[in-house]
Amino acid sequence: QVQLVESGGGLVQPGGSLRLSCATSRSVFSIYTMGWYRQAPGKQRELVARITSDDNTNYADSVKGRFTISRDNAKNTVYLQMNSLKLEDTAVYYCNALPRVGGLPMYWGQGTQVTVSS
Repeated sequence: QVQLVESGGGLVQPGGSLRLSCATSRSVFSIYTMGWYRQAPGKQRELVARITSDDNTNYADSVKGRFTISRDNAKNTVYLQMNSLKLEDTAVYYCNALPRVGGLPMYWGQGTQVTVSS
């Protein structure tokens, strides 16, 4: 069992920055791709960014150049640095662990609210 605990959400003005953190209960980065998803009211959950075990990253077009995903293996933590935030970035952000091998479960965090408002 792996627990994912997000933190760092909050209220920020347009153009501002936030850094989200996702702490994992044990070391999983070698066998899991870690990702950040978001879900706005009335919309489907969508992928924001992910990072593989060999540090490959990819981003949704809507956040490219503004968001950066990274991880600290020693702290078992994944980060999402969000800059130049826009009103449309408002959503609940979820951390996700996707197994690279079959037979392992996928995990979700409980979510953290990000609200961009003037």
